[in-house]
Amino acid sequence: MTQPDLEQVFRQAGWPGLRARLFHLYFVLRRPMTLGVRGLIHDRTSNSVFLIRHTYVPGWQLPGGGVELGETMIEALARELSEEGNIALTAPPVLKSMHFNRRASRRDHVGLYLVEQFNQTAPKLPDREIAAAGFFPLDRLPEATTPATLRRIAEIFGGAAASPYW
Repeated sequence: MTQPDLEQVFRQAGWPGLRARLFHLYFVLRRPMTLGVRGLIHDRTSNSVFLIRHTYVPGWQLPGGGVELGETMIEALARELSEEGNIALTAPPVLKSMHFNRRASRRDHVGLYLVEQFNQTAPKLPDREIAAAGFFPLDRLPEATTPATLRRIAEIFGGAAASPYW
């Protein structure tokens, strides 16, 4: 005897399923939110973190970006780390905190992941999006590191309480 597919068992069909999809559409239109991810890439050996500097915004910050439609947060993180740092995850990252990014918009939220198991396939060279990138010792971060990046580093490595805001 085969076990029933629980996803199918609990899938709404007919009018209840249509009604659920209509409610979902209403809430997407009424309360749209954006979701992003950032990775705090920590090299334990050198006690350094990977930071990037974009071509279109000032300051050094953690790599990351938006979660695309149909993508999980970890898939988005893996894509962004590859694009912005030639970094590949070698083990699941650890979700450390979620933040409301009210400076970006009234609807933006960011998940912060700690990544300590990774490979960098090659140093990240400048391109149209990334002006510079590299690993920096925690005790010698670049002068132009953004306040939000400094807060996240303090939360993870300095014992500061995680802020609900980015």
